[in-house]
Amino acid sequence: MSTKKIGVIVGSLRRDSFSLAVAKAAVSVAPEALSLKFIEIGDLPMFNQDFDDDGTTPDSWVRFRNEIKELDGVIFVTPEYNRSFPAVLKNAIDIASRPYGSNAWDGKAGGIISVTPGGLGAFGANHHLRQPMTFLNVLMLQQPEAYISNVADQLNDKGEFADENSLGYLKNYMEAFSQWVNKVSAS
Repeated sequence: MSTKKIGVIVGSLRRDSFSLAVAKAAVSVAPEALSLKFIEIGDLPMFNQDFDDDGTTPDSWVRFRNEIKELDGVIFVTPEYNRSFPAVLKNAIDIASRPYGSNAWDGKAGGIISVTPGGLGAFGANHHLRQPMTFLNVLMLQQPEAYISNVADQLNDKGEFADENSLGYLKNYMEAFSQWVNKVSAS
């Protein structure tokens, strides 16, 4: 089995975000068959097709599109904002799907870990994010699903998971994702 290049995209820009803490924990328990790389989205100007049409495409867009094209798969770790995923994540998705006919997401394996300090596990964000992924032909891992509720109660003062059960949950998810990426790559 060859090592698969996986991008980790965190849907929160907050320095001490729960999503970033969960993403770091997921990376720490991932199988060695996954080469994981955090992909920056905070420097991407809002999508405007005029930039591409006028030949003034921002350098950050070019960098981001190229990084996505090089991947075998992507894991999105997202908070839930108002029962959906954040605008910064939607902006990144749109940027890598353009210019029309140059969808960098096409055919990649995908996974979602949704995070909330509330009790519903960020179900809305997880399922809203699946909608554009279907259209962009990102082949999403369906099972297991990864919802992390009450995340603030699960992290210690260093922003790390305080118990082994949560890490075990993430480890199982990352192992399933690794198997998924191999299936998608083989097809």
